[in-house]
Formats: sequence, C-alpha cells, structure tokens
Amino acid sequence: MAFQQLQSQEELQAFLEKKGKLLLFKHSTVCPISTSAHEQFHAYLQANSDVEAAVVLVREARPVSNEIAEHFQIKHESPQIFLIENGAVSWHTSHWKITKDAIEQAMK
Repeated sequence: MAFQQLQSQEELQAFLEKKGKLLLFKHSTVCPISTSAHEQFHAYLQANSDVEAAVVLVREARPVSNEIAEHFQIKHESPQIFLIENGAVSWHTSHWKITKDAIEQAMK
C-alpha cells in the first residue's frame, strides 16, 4: 500500500498529471470521522496496492487543500475523497460515506 502525501501545490499538480485512475484523500488529523475514513482508505489500498493514491493533510497543507476545491470547483469538506480520471473528478464523497466498499464501487 503506497500513497503519496502532497505537501505543496507543485506536488498536487504532478500527481494530477498522472495517467489512469487516481484517488485523492483529504484528511484532518484532529477529526475522529476523518480517522475512521482514513482507516477505510487504507483498507482499500491494502487490497489494491496498484492504485495511484495521495493524501492531503488539510490542516498542515491548507493551500493544497484549497487548491483542490478551487481546481475542481467542489466545496471543501474533510474528510473527503476524489476519484480522478483524465484530469476530472468522476466521483467524490465525504465523511461517513467514505468506506472501503464505496471506494471499490467507484473504482469499478
């Protein structure tokens, strides 16, 4: 299970330029709901280690988190997950709706 932690807008842009399906997870280290969602994200990645994935810690990398909301014109939430295909968001959800099963369904 490998994923990248995005800490700068340059790292975000490089990640978004990758080909194929990309998972991008916005995580708050102080929120219990986000902790649960992060565990679900990890569970999915453990079973699907070939998926390109990245995490943004929203409190620590606020400019990156804001750039995601602005770039995709999707209201910021935390936790929040995006499936990106060909540079566009094809699926996103937040909070308790972030489950291993939901991610599996979106990735089909």
